[in-house]
Amino acid sequence: MEFTIKSGSPEKQRSACVVVGVFDNRKLSLSAELIDRASNGYIGEIIRRGDMEGKLGSTLLLHNVRGTLADRVLLVGLGKERDFRDREFRAAIRAAVKLLNETGSYEAVLYLTEEKVKRREVVWRVEHAVVVAMEAVYRFEQMKSQPTEVRRPLRKLTLSVPQRSDLAAGEKAAAQGLAIAHGMDLARDLGNLPGNVCTPAYLAERATQLGAEFPDIVVKVLERKDCEELGMGSFLSVTRGSEEPPKFIVLEYLHSQRRQARPCVLVGKGITFDTGGVSLKPGLDMDQMKFDMCGAAAVLGTLRAIAEMKAQVNVVGLVPACENMPSGRATKPGDIVTSMSGQTIEVLNTDAEGRLILADALTYAERYEPEAVVDIATLTGAMVIALGHVASGLFSNNETLARALTTAGDDAFDRAWQLPLWEDYQEALQSNFADFANIGGRPGGSITAACFLSRFTKKYDWAHLDIAGTAWKDGKEKGATGRPVPLLATWLLAQESPAA
Repeated sequence: MEFTIKSGSPEKQRSACVVVGVFDNRKLSLSAELIDRASNGYIGEIIRRGDMEGKLGSTLLLHNVRGTLADRVLLVGLGKERDFRDREFRAAIRAAVKLLNETGSYEAVLYLTEEKVKRREVVWRVEHAVVVAMEAVYRFEQMKSQPTEVRRPLRKLTLSVPQRSDLAAGEKAAAQGLAIAHGMDLARDLGNLPGNVCTPAYLAERATQLGAEFPDIVVKVLERKDCEELGMGSFLSVTRGSEEPPKFIVLEYLHSQRRQARPCVLVGKGITFDTGGVSLKPGLDMDQMKFDMCGAAAVLGTLRAIAEMKAQVNVVGLVPACENMPSGRATKPGDIVTSMSGQTIEVLNTDAEGRLILADALTYAERYEPEAVVDIATLTGAMVIALGHVASGLFSNNETLARALTTAGDDAFDRAWQLPLWEDYQEALQSNFADFANIGGRPGGSITAACFLSRFTKKYDWAHLDIAGTAWKDGKEKGATGRPVPLLATWLLAQESPAA
């Protein structure tokens, strides 16, 4: 979809559709008032008849409104004006774009970006309008023999800003939003692909393609032999039962203007299908385990977004990719493996495999002497119980880093909630036979999983994002969400600084 920025009065727009808002209790927004005046009170008459109450997300499409130059006028409910915040703004944009895409309005001028959102400037509204619009029209139909045809889909969206002085900032914000949306699309595509297509080799291939598309990203892929030479016994223990060879994918984007700036490292869990291994999962909903590589997908998506923006930052992406399958060669409960760090791990449950592959990736990250390391993983079902599908779980050994990620999540409306990482929880990982075990029992399962990872992060500032509840949706909207690409991209952009 093409996005442009414009400033002007709604009744003067030559377009297939002009989109304006109506607040609860039938209060017209300023743009709706301007159309009402031009139409000699026609909009007000419609409102008084009760056709539009202003309920959040409601829509009413009007044709041939007198006094305007547009073919259609779309009224969108904004809810209560005093409660018009981030969630309400995004819901109104989503409702508008979905209807536009379904009714043949191949292009439109959107005035919702002029509405005041509490604590948010025009650049925030423009960026989020672009991200939400792209989310609303996203479809994954790559595997269908006959994709659904959309009659005259929405091709161009013009976003209105209050003043001409806002045009330049608006254009930059739109470009930034589009880059984030493209990164989310990549992450969603990878997550939605079935496990027989999106294998570790396929992930490596897509990473290589990303490097070809954006030359600022340098990609290298470590094979099994390379991982063996590095002593990645924890990572390799997970892949033992699979016929698919493991891949350890490294992406380097070094674009900071500051001399010798240390990179931020993103580590993404890349289990392309998780059966649980010998500790086999129940059959119900096991098909959703193709989403167990959404952490890896988020790393690739974030690198794509940052490269498209040409952000002045140094970022490294690390993706340990493999399958977790049962076979005669598979790791068994009770086996003891030696990690790249030299620490030994008693594998009490082979379905707690994500932490095993992340352990060696976190050790590998040390060679970059990083500014900070953030790992992203669909790690624990306990996180879904704790936070549902709204917020990602956040753990960190550094409060400044945790606050920065939380702030980025709030700005991106891709929220995370911090949970404790107290030393008391480490006791659950004790083992009689190895340095520690890979699980700590059901109580506080997400926390003890993070405690396990923390044992490999002593040499740098680190945070862990558990996205088990936010990486995908089920039900009629089943599919990958592309989260937390917006959070990560927003956090990385905050690291930008001019040349020192």
